[in-house]
Amino acid sequence: MFMNQSPSVIHMQLRYSFRLYPSAGQRAALARAFGCARVVYNDALRARETARGKGLPFPKTGDLSRQLITEAKNTPERAWLGEVSAVVLQQSLRDLDTAYRNFFDGPKPLHVRGWECGACGVVLDRDINAAVNVAKAAGLAVSACGAQVRPGLVPAPRGEAGTHPTPQPSTAR
Repeated sequence: MFMNQSPSVIHMQLRYSFRLYPSAGQRAALARAFGCARVVYNDALRARETARGKGLPFPKTGDLSRQLITEAKNTPERAWLGEVSAVVLQQSLRDLDTAYRNFFDGPKPLHVRGWECGACGVVLDRDINAAVNVAKAAGLAVSACGAQVRPGLVPAPRGEAGTHPTPQPSTAR
């Protein structure tokens, strides 16, 4: 759980855990999408590293999108990029851009106590984040009103991945 605090309002973002069980066809489609995204990400990383090595300015995300996605789909060796959603491929370019910006901007100086994420607009506070991380590390997660957040242990249902099968009666004597 993450909290943003302003003078008169407390905003809470809840996190939910869930598990997906894709069918064989869905697993194949996901693997294809992830593989294509990885190829576009690696191509864009190579283009940026080449430009950096030559002292040139970084290629812009729009130029990379046109070159590595739109134009690449029209070539015989990369036509398979057209089999997946362009949104997945464009997101891999945005992820690379975010990684580059974070790397080259460096860590925030200690006197910067709060900042707004340019990607999603959430306001982050270094002191609140540190307190939440310490509480989590100590196993002391609590809600805004001080109530315990962590429920007791919940056993996994039999047959779920990672659990032991139901023991069978032994027939050996």
